[in-house]
Amino acid sequence: MPFLDLSAFLIPQPMKKKPTNTSSNITMLSMKYLVLLVAMGFVFSCNQKQGKLEKDTILRGEATVYTDESLLPIVSDQELVFETTYDAKLQIVPLSEKEVIQKISQQKSGIAILSRKLNKEELNFFKAHKIVPRTTPFALDGLALIRNNSEKDSTVVLTDLIAFLQGKNKAFKGVVFDNPNSASVRYMMEKASIQELPKEGVYSMKNSQEVIQYVAEHEGMIGVVGSNWLFEPSAQLAPYVEKVHELAVEDTNGKLSYPTQESIGTNQYPLARVLYIINCQGYEGLGIGFASFIAGDKGQRIVLKSGIAPVREPGRKIVTRNKI
Repeated sequence: MPFLDLSAFLIPQPMKKKPTNTSSNITMLSMKYLVLLVAMGFVFSCNQKQGKLEKDTILRGEATVYTDESLLPIVSDQELVFETTYDAKLQIVPLSEKEVIQKISQQKSGIAILSRKLNKEELNFFKAHKIVPRTTPFALDGLALIRNNSEKDSTVVLTDLIAFLQGKNKAFKGVVFDNPNSASVRYMMEKASIQELPKEGVYSMKNSQEVIQYVAEHEGMIGVVGSNWLFEPSAQLAPYVEKVHELAVEDTNGKLSYPTQESIGTNQYPLARVLYIINCQGYEGLGIGFASFIAGDKGQRIVLKSGIAPVREPGRKIVTRNKI
């Protein structure tokens, strides 16, 4: 709000002295106070309106969304449609899973998209700050295992991969993850029931795109990436995706499955996981609006189109006609 010069509203005093007129002076003074009160009210009203515009509401304003980097493609798809539908602007910040948790914990507020719920310790932290996180599942995806197209193998046995991560065998030349602090690493460590990865044979890059590029250019390596990176790759990434292929994973029952929409949605794929939007804003802001959107009919259709599985099947309206 620019500085408002109130002197323009004051009535100038004459230079020469005139006989005092009590009633005239009282009227003049009243007018001055009236003008001052109106001007102050105008300034206060502008400041209030400006403050309201700065804070986001359910479907209007600006907000930052911290997302697990392995989920970036589906989050970006949701953001695009949400912003074109409502008067809202989302700043999507891709980070590792640990960095996302650190960000919303440091700020004691925020919107996060992860492949897990907050744990007990994290929930207690926000409750101590009088914030009850709202967790909404919106999709299922899977960790895809990829190899260079020059490799003949098209399958991998899950127990062999787990044993490799436990350091019990050397069945593979190497396994490449997106980031040491990523959800992919945490997920596979939980699968293998280990506290740390072996020092040999396991590598990490900066993000999922670098994993795909590395596997496309190096033989014998197995890459671990979120399956949503492979279904609709960007123009820049597409040439590298064409040089790799997904591996079918054999579960403990001997069943093989690829990370397809059907196998992920029915939980047949052994490396499937649920995706959540976690709203820790603590007020009725864009966190509520965005969560409702991506878990609603339009958001679920976006998930379905992206190649991963929605948490609920979008409704279909059937129109019948008597004549064709």
